[in-house]
Order: sequence, then structure tokens, then C-alpha cells
Amino acid sequence: MGRGKIVLKKIDDSMRRQVTFSKRRKGFLKKAREISILCDAEVGIIVFSCTGKLYDFASSSMQSVLQRYTELRKEGHQLLNPASKIKHCQREVASLRQQLQHLQVLHRQLMGEQLSGLSVKTLENLENQLEMSLKGVRAKKYGYQLSIDSHKLTFQGNVMQQENIELHKKISLVLQENNALRKKVHKARDVNRGSQYSHEPLNRTIVHDVLTPSNFWPSQPQPQSKEARIESIHLG
Repeated sequence: MGRGKIVLKKIDDSMRRQVTFSKRRKGFLKKAREISILCDAEVGIIVFSCTGKLYDFASSSMQSVLQRYTELRKEGHQLLNPASKIKHCQREVASLRQQLQHLQVLHRQLMGEQLSGLSVKTLENLENQLEMSLKGVRAKKYGYQLSIDSHKLTFQGNVMQQENIELHKKISLVLQENNALRKKVHKARDVNRGSQYSHEPLNRTIVHDVLTPSNFWPSQPQPQSKEARIESIHLG
């Protein structure tokens, strides 16, 4: 469910009002800084809290912004004659020179120079700008590193996929060779079994002849003649 519409009215609770002011003030000044950088606009903001505390922001300098505002309010937004156009261009040139000087001073301050005469609030603003710049640089560096890592991972993935394909090819070749060897082994076994079955009856007959009972019984003595018996008696 979406959030309900917030009714804009004064907050009665002073503590809650102060917290809301602090949050909205930070967001308001942040948006003003962003629009001045992104759109190259000259922005000046002056805010007084309920306690009378002053908060301001200027893209170049508050004095130049106020001066430009008062002059434009006097002359109007439209330029009527060439003389006013020339004056307007001169003011623009002067404003640009002031902006350039302000940027040069700000650059030196960000580099750590000319900080002796600055107030604590100005130093805090410089610190916040440096932190925002560092965050932006780190984010860009992190994104660049992520893109490099993603390219490396993609390349490594392609290499591993190609190696996987080559391994599958080698495994298929090994399996084919293994199947061929198995077929040869089965054929050799079948041939050996066939030869064994062809010689088996001859061996059985030989074994049967060898193991017949007649070969184990002693032979019966033959009857001798009379002359042989007499000769054996003499010899005995």
C-alpha cells in the first residue's frame, strides 16, 4: 500500500519540528548544490530556522547572487535597448570572473592551501565536499573494477566451457575404444569356448579307457605245460 498524503501544516511538537527541519534542510541544500553543478545554474539560498539560526548556500558567492538579483529586479527580466544589453553582458563577464576567482580559491582550499582564515563552518563544508568527491571516485573505481572482473570471469568461463567440450570429446573416444576392446574380448571368449566344446568327447573317451576297471586288475596266470613244471622244480 502506498503512503497516505501528508497534510502540510505546522508541527506542534517543538522537538519533532526541529528534527524535521534538520532533515529537510540537508536535503534542500543538497538538491540546490546538485542543480547548480548539473545545470550550471547560479543558486543562492538563505534559510532562517524557527530559533533564528542562519543557513545559506551559494554556488558562487552570496554577495554576487544578491547583487544580480537586485539588478535584475530593477531592470526586469527582459532587456529593452542595446545599452542595457551591453551592461548585462558586462555584468555577466564580471560575474564569470568572480566565479572563476571563487573556483580558484575553492580549488586551493580543497588542496589544503589558504585554510588559516576560514571558519569552522566553512571547513565543515569543505570536508563534506571532499567526502562526496571521494565517494564518487570510489564508486566509479568500484564500477570499473566490477566491469573488469566481469570481463575476466566471462573470458574464463568461455575457456572452461571450451575445455569441457574437449574433455567430453576425449571421454567419448575413450568409451568407443573401450567398447571395441570389449567386443574383441567377447569374440575371443566365444572362439575359445567353441574349440573347447569340439575336443571334449575325445578327452572323455580317453579318460574312460584309462579309468576302466580291467586296467587295474592283475592278469590271470596262464596254465603251464608238464615240461615247464618239471623244469621249474629242478631250478627250485
